[in-house]
Amino acid sequence: MDPKISEKAWNPKLEKQILKNWEEEKIYDFTPQDDNFTIDTPPPYPSGRPWHIGAAAHYSQIDMIARTARMAGKNVYFPIGIDRNGLPVELYTEKKHKIRMRETDRGEFLDLCKEALDDLEAEMILIMKSLGISGNFAQYYRTDSQEYRSLTQATFIELWKKGQVYLANRPNNYDWVSGTTIADAEITYEDLPTKLVYMKFKIKDADKEIIIASTRPELLCACKTIIVNPEDERYTEHIGKKVIVPITNNEVELRTHHSAQQEFGSGAVMVCSYGDQNDVALFRELEMEEVVAIGLDGRMTEVAGEYAGLKPKQARAKIIEDLEAKGFVEKIEDIVHRTPVSERSKNPIEIIPMEEYYLKQKDSIDKMRKLGEEITFYPSMHKQILMNWLESISIDWPISRRRYYGTEIPIWYCKECSEPHVPEPGKYYRPWAEKAPMEKCTKCGCSEFVGEERTFDTWMDSSVSPLFVTKYNKDEEFFNKVYPATIRPQAKDIVRTWLYYTLLRCEQLTGKKPWSEAWIMGYGLDEKGMKMSKSKGNAIDPLPVIERLGADTFRFWSASEINHGYDFRCNEQKIESTKKFLSKLWNVSRFLSSFPVIESGSPNPTDKWILSELNNLVKECKKGYDEYNFFVPAIAIREFTWNLFAAHYIEMVKARAYGIGYSDEERDGAIFTLHKTLSTILKLLAPITPFITEHLWKTLYSKESIHKQKQVTQEETEDLSSITKEITEFNSKVWNEKKAQNLSLKDPISIEVPSSLEPYKKDLKSMHNLAD
Repeated sequence: MDPKISEKAWNPKLEKQILKNWEEEKIYDFTPQDDNFTIDTPPPYPSGRPWHIGAAAHYSQIDMIARTARMAGKNVYFPIGIDRNGLPVELYTEKKHKIRMRETDRGEFLDLCKEALDDLEAEMILIMKSLGISGNFAQYYRTDSQEYRSLTQATFIELWKKGQVYLANRPNNYDWVSGTTIADAEITYEDLPTKLVYMKFKIKDADKEIIIASTRPELLCACKTIIVNPEDERYTEHIGKKVIVPITNNEVELRTHHSAQQEFGSGAVMVCSYGDQNDVALFRELEMEEVVAIGLDGRMTEVAGEYAGLKPKQARAKIIEDLEAKGFVEKIEDIVHRTPVSERSKNPIEIIPMEEYYLKQKDSIDKMRKLGEEITFYPSMHKQILMNWLESISIDWPISRRRYYGTEIPIWYCKECSEPHVPEPGKYYRPWAEKAPMEKCTKCGCSEFVGEERTFDTWMDSSVSPLFVTKYNKDEEFFNKVYPATIRPQAKDIVRTWLYYTLLRCEQLTGKKPWSEAWIMGYGLDEKGMKMSKSKGNAIDPLPVIERLGADTFRFWSASEINHGYDFRCNEQKIESTKKFLSKLWNVSRFLSSFPVIESGSPNPTDKWILSELNNLVKECKKGYDEYNFFVPAIAIREFTWNLFAAHYIEMVKARAYGIGYSDEERDGAIFTLHKTLSTILKLLAPITPFITEHLWKTLYSKESIHKQKQVTQEETEDLSSITKEITEFNSKVWNEKKAQNLSLKDPISIEVPSSLEPYKKDLKSMHNLAD
């Protein structure tokens, strides 16, 4: 019989037609039921060239979560969104158009940002669809849409009315290049070269000096005290005395504090406003009056005297020169210093006092810790990232930003008394461009208002994603059915931001945790083990790879290469090599397509053996799928299909399937088992490689999509895996002996089948052409 599958190889170009069929058949449409599987899908951010190959691998595995859940009989809600707020698009727009945001009309700048995002978004959607992601593209959302931003504003207004928001002037992390406050969670640390300067401070009315080592000598003008450890006996006799600050000649007191480390530098530390977070804490504790040494323009202020107007780095170099010239330097060391930088812009941050809006979070830490314990993390080790972050929170969350492309803070201030007023929720407000929606000030009765110009931290938008997709405050029936979501899939680097802020905000608004499970993926690394990023230039564009090799090849590489939760290296050669498995699967399917599909048969011992091993495969795959660890089923399916089913079983039953020397009943037992095994492999593999499995399934087994099928479950059968090693070793022994005798695999050979393999003797004899 001619095979139903005539093509000799899988053609990835078929994927486009399959995608079209899925879209026309609407096989992923969602209608809410009483029990739903809701995915709080991460909306990717299109900044610069969208997506590198590691991100594409991440999203292909999120799709595997959705497909796994559907085949487990769950009603899957898989929304798709695009994150379009924040700093990256502003920086991209400035670079693309060679402009500066603050020197451009705000409305014009916003239009340019939107235009840039539209172009980049189109390519991102194309990549997602090409990967076979089975989400709701027909209704995908944008975080800069009026509908989304109005929800962000509405949730802010709700929390404002609950007293969860306040305005305060406090030291803040400040990215002076982008001109905005950033939260602690948006800071990373880089080891940067700098100079550690050992400076001489004279003790007043004494012929003695103390040495103070600092990497920030430009902040001498902001020095308010010198501290030493209480147990540091070197300074005991000078405690309480005045010390003269070099260059400025200001007098400050020498006092003790436990935070001073005896082993660092000279053990004496100058406390300035503000060199680091330790300075911030000390200024609060000691109730010292701050000196603003660095301004919003990122330059030294007038309190720096002759150094005013210089950038801190320039002032540092100049003041070191002057210190040396005036004999105030004992020595200078070149060191590598752990420096806080903005996660987005990569600029070193400064700490300066600024008036910002804060969302209360300190009072919620214990509650967040309790909710975090209730969430199942996959893998469990990444729960610790959240717990460590909760331990480090010391201030409330500064949520206002001095940028343009973001959701505006919906506040108008009375022009007369500055009383803040928030509008009623429900629409999208732009206070910098719109007339106040209120008529009179509730405090003084004035009818004139000034609109707020600041925007929200972008995480204020992102943190309501599970509320937006479940139609919070929009469709109560829909919301009650699909919220809380089931799972939050995301990368590990934003656990302390996106995951934490979502947990905080959703609990504040709904009293519930936003999801019961969190799926955390590692970083995509380049061939040298460096984290992939567009800014480093080591990112691989996924679209050409997908177009050349096919989405299934890419997806199978993603599953078989990445042990869930761990970082992984991306290599085009490795991706291409996974194509060999799809070729093997195709060849097996093509061979089996020569035989009719029969509904039942009487399996002989050989058939029962492979069905037993198939049962074990089902068990192993279920274990991996239950934990959303696709590495487990990918490796197990490849090993079984290639090295057991194809290499041993098919060869053992080939003659029987053709009916050569066997009865019809024996023949049908083989054919039944062949198709049962292949159809099971296809269903097990479908969440990972949806295209080739769909094509083979529809060609061989059903007109209905494989993705509409229920996943196979383990059967109650005798476990015959104990005989597997003996069968495979015997086959290898025969093959090696034929090779040694320079015989072809079809040539007869005289080798006796061991008595322990007696039940399989007839199939082994026909397989190897063994002489009696």
